[in-house]
Amino acid sequence: MKSPSLAVADAAAPVSPAGRRTKKFTARRIGAVPWWFVVPALVFYLFVVLWPSLQGAAYAFTNWDGLSATKDFVGLAQFERLLKDPGGVGAVVHTLLIAVAITVVQNLIGLLLALGVNTKIKSRNILRVALFTPAVITPVATGYLWKYLMTPDGAINQLLGFFGLGALQRDWLGDADIALWSIVATVVWQFAGYSMVIFLAGLQGVPEDVLEASRIDGAGPFRRFWFVVRPELAPAITINLMLSIIGGLKLFDQVWVMTSGGPGTSTDTMSTLIYKNAFQFGDFSYGIAMALVLTAFVAILSTAQYKLLGKQGGTK
Repeated sequence: MKSPSLAVADAAAPVSPAGRRTKKFTARRIGAVPWWFVVPALVFYLFVVLWPSLQGAAYAFTNWDGLSATKDFVGLAQFERLLKDPGGVGAVVHTLLIAVAITVVQNLIGLLLALGVNTKIKSRNILRVALFTPAVITPVATGYLWKYLMTPDGAINQLLGFFGLGALQRDWLGDADIALWSIVATVVWQFAGYSMVIFLAGLQGVPEDVLEASRIDGAGPFRRFWFVVRPELAPAITINLMLSIIGGLKLFDQVWVMTSGGPGTSTDTMSTLIYKNAFQFGDFSYGIAMALVLTAFVAILSTAQYKLLGKQGGTK
């Protein structure tokens, strides 16, 4: 074993350029991950996801019906048809309305619920579980449940009649004016608890000493939330808004189970119209064209939202 003085001398001895290169090379080899480790996953992704998606997207520029061997190239004819189709334009409008309504209402209710259960009440843990429970129910089961509740003789109208509010009774899913908003209410009921959990995680990360200092300085509840809590919630807000926008744009299960796009076409969304055209009407290429438009909507809106809120949320 070397004496302490020799060890200090060895440490202080100059290192040759070759030695430095060797140390750098060794450090680089230790810290680096060989790129070919990801090759099997990339190859699998290429042949299972990417190539079939690109091949399917190419059918949007043909007149293929999904069954015959005839596939004629028609250029942008399917997209021009979408712009001239009243049903297609209506589905686009309904999709955007659902996405905006769900994003605003679901996150507002989720934030209020998170603020409510982020207190020291004894039942807060039970409330958190109860409010989150609807999010673990499958969308199809939720759709059938609320479809039954919203029938003309369903529980909702019966409760309204019991409390003397018969004037508020409606055919919730049979009235074209309110059917779309009934679906929105169902989705909000199911996923408001999901947004609550994300907001709750952000609220629990707010330093208690900062809140206490703001109370001492005389800040009221609203000012404390806006100037102290809200900046700390920025990452949670970004995540919740992105999930809500994407979920609203591609909503299908609840719409199909509850109304199948009806009455008439009053609740048709792009997802339901894609399904109808591709698998019910045999107009496969038109359905693929609508799917590409929906994909573009999701990519553009989610990217724009991320860019607007990403810096505030601390993301790059």
